[in-house]
Amino acid sequence: MKIAIGSDHGGYLLKQTIVEQLTGLGHDVDDVGCFGPESVNYPDYARQVCERIEEGRVEVGILICGTGLGMSMAANRFPQVRAALCHEPFSARMSREHNNANVLCLGERVTGSGLAKDIVAVWLTTPFAGGRHQQRIEQFSHC
Repeated sequence: MKIAIGSDHGGYLLKQTIVEQLTGLGHDVDDVGCFGPESVNYPDYARQVCERIEEGRVEVGILICGTGLGMSMAANRFPQVRAALCHEPFSARMSREHNNANVLCLGERVTGSGLAKDIVAVWLTTPFAGGRHQQRIEQFSHC
């Protein structure tokens, strides 16, 4: 799977861990940055990941900041993006199964690396259920 990933300085270390996980699983990872712990603006990285999704260059994206909140808010400004901030595997599964989330948001300062890796694994392997859930997505996609 082709996956774009981005973070700000608050998510930089966790991003490195997730990139390693993704490449180890055989995914094609497009890392848009950031590439160090120096302070940067999270919307710049959210934009790069979301544009790749909207252009069809990647299938899904992962965004990481300190809490995941800023990235989630920035990502959901893009019309074709359904970003889900997940703190545990159940939400990750439901975000894919019922909401067909195409961006996973994580918070490095609130989610440990082991749990984050579990969340990513569940999120990537859960299929969208479709049916009545697709109708609901269509309802909020036209707001």
